[in-house]
Amino acid sequence: MIALTHAPLGIEVLRRGIIFIDIAVAQIAGLGVILAKIVFHDPSLYIVQGVALSLAILAGSFFYKMETIVQESLEAVIGVSFVLAASIVLLVLSGSTQAGEDLTHLLGGQVLFVTWDMVLSHGVSYLCILVLWFFYPVCRSGFSFYLIFAFALTSSVQLVGVYLVFSSLILPALAALNTQRPHIVAWSCGVSSVLLGMVVSILIDYPSGPIMVVSFVLVALSFITGRTLLTRTTTR
Repeated sequence: MIALTHAPLGIEVLRRGIIFIDIAVAQIAGLGVILAKIVFHDPSLYIVQGVALSLAILAGSFFYKMETIVQESLEAVIGVSFVLAASIVLLVLSGSTQAGEDLTHLLGGQVLFVTWDMVLSHGVSYLCILVLWFFYPVCRSGFSFYLIFAFALTSSVQLVGVYLVFSSLILPALAALNTQRPHIVAWSCGVSSVLLGMVVSILIDYPSGPIMVVSFVLVALSFITGRTLLTRTTTR
């Protein structure tokens, strides 16, 4: 689900040149997850989703407004927003007895502990996003883009963590850059990265999130290297 949904979003992010929006929105949604768990005692999935989504939509609204005001400095504004959200997370967790565990889950995710209930509930959001993205292209522009982005990343950060959200958005898109069928290439790169990372994580018994980030990097590099070599061969 992550690979299929993030590939087209990542391609659009690269096209717009706002690379850090994914990690910023993911971090802000992650802040919402942390706040929901601290404010509410043993919150349900819907409460966590509601708080995280509210903050993500606020962030998207803010970035959309900044796009019309300081377009040249938008990337800097997004970067500062990420640092601010990350710092607030550290401050909020500073008094928690399980701060280290919560921070690890937020950043690195806990992929192997995702339940089928979570898959089904978040899968509905991903399906709606893909339908809107490909059948209603108008949603890719204006505020609709930021809204879709907020919905996608709110689900993703709860499933796989901030680092894997960023990797699964940007690296397949980079692998598909300047290709004739960017979505096919990005999807292939993303799915291959997820499967490889999951298998390696299980075999060596290491955390799945960080392993899958490394997997995304290696697979994307292999795609880019292979395409470069193929291009040089055909032009000779």
